[in-house]
Amino acid sequence: MPLIPEEPQIHESAQGPRATQASGRVAPTPRPVPGPRPAAPPRPGRPGPARPMPPAQRTPRDTAAKPGPSAPAAPAAPAPAAASAPQIQLVPASAEGALDAAEEAVDLLLDAGRAPGEVLVITTGDPHPWAAHELSFGESAYWAQHDAGDDVFYADAAALSRAAARPVVVVAVNGGSEETAVAALPTALTRASTLLIVCGDPQRINSALGAGV
Repeated sequence: MPLIPEEPQIHESAQGPRATQASGRVAPTPRPVPGPRPAAPPRPGRPGPARPMPPAQRTPRDTAAKPGPSAPAAPAAPAPAAASAPQIQLVPASAEGALDAAEEAVDLLLDAGRAPGEVLVITTGDPHPWAAHELSFGESAYWAQHDAGDDVFYADAAALSRAAARPVVVVAVNGGSEETAVAALPTALTRASTLLIVCGDPQRINSALGAGV
């Protein structure tokens, strides 16, 4: 039996749904579909090949171009060191309290790290109890401890000329004649290489040293 060509009907029925979907679209031209697309040119604000040269390349040139005066100037040669005079400290005290003030000054020196052998204590009046005790064993044993130089040494102002220099000298103006103090303080100043501490009446000390301290 001859076949009736149904291709148009089959073709029409097959395309019917697609034609319906296509009729619902706004434009017949296909709309851009999200997905991979050719790389877009870089945006103005985005780093890209047109980025300016990094400033790091200018650093070597800038450093080399800096003028010479920017470098620190060579320090001036120090002046020749003159014989430095010892520092003088005055501890106001009465004649009765001068020895106690001197003892306190020695304690502070030792607490600050001074070695005992760096300190010499001079009295212008009554001798220090330690000196009186050691002298009871004879002057030879007494001065042997001075020569050993490993402890604080206490001496009378009358024997100051025999005492060797030490970094710190503490003078207790605890009495004695005016002549003794006047003679002891300048001599004590020559025995102190770093610091002279004088405990006593400020006016009397200033007069003996011949200068305000």
